[in-house]
Amino acid sequence: MGVRELAIKTGYNKSTTYRLLHTLTSLNIVHQNSDEKYSLGSKIFELGNRVSIYKAITKLTNKSIKKVALEIQETVLFSILKDNKVFHIDKADSLHGLKINTSIGSFEPIHATASGKLLLAFSSTSIKENILENIELTSYNKNTISSISLLKKELEKIQKQEYALDMEELESGLVCIAIPIKNKNKKVIASISASGPLSRFKVENITNYITTLQKGANIIETELSSFDTL
Repeated sequence: MGVRELAIKTGYNKSTTYRLLHTLTSLNIVHQNSDEKYSLGSKIFELGNRVSIYKAITKLTNKSIKKVALEIQETVLFSILKDNKVFHIDKADSLHGLKINTSIGSFEPIHATASGKLLLAFSSTSIKENILENIELTSYNKNTISSISLLKKELEKIQKQEYALDMEELESGLVCIAIPIKNKNKKVIASISASGPLSRFKVENITNYITTLQKGANIIETELSSFDTL
């Protein structure tokens, strides 16, 4: 379609329509053809494919995530690193009355979440350096990591123990433990985590939490063995 036709269909004047098209073109959402008409751009194709990939992943993993949530009796999240944040692909709610507000398709900060710190700890050197150089350490409460030096120490600790904790760092009263999901080449491609209120979380039970999460992780790793990255 051309600018005039699009203006008529949208109800905008031609100058507004042109400005909108200029922005959409710069984002590769639409493409201007040689005849000066516009068609859908490559970004739409990319986003459409990405949604299909996420749907395929959740179809493979959802049963395992629900099983872990049932056994661990807390909310379980399956997450990846996307746009320098934690992106939650799948979720299974706790059977307890208290529900975690985090939803599928939502983003959370890297430095204040167990999954975020874990995924950052196991990122490639270049990705890690880029994120650490540009990260904004927003403070959510007194427990949030507020300096790069402390964050680096935390990442080193996570690499050694292969799990991460969020001890009320994002939300007061809420704790979380996360472990990695690896592909067949042992590269960390995602995380699986359990979140619940501080009143139910016992530090002495960390080993039990990890054991339960790992059982689910082992199944998911087999299901996602063909994925190099998510």
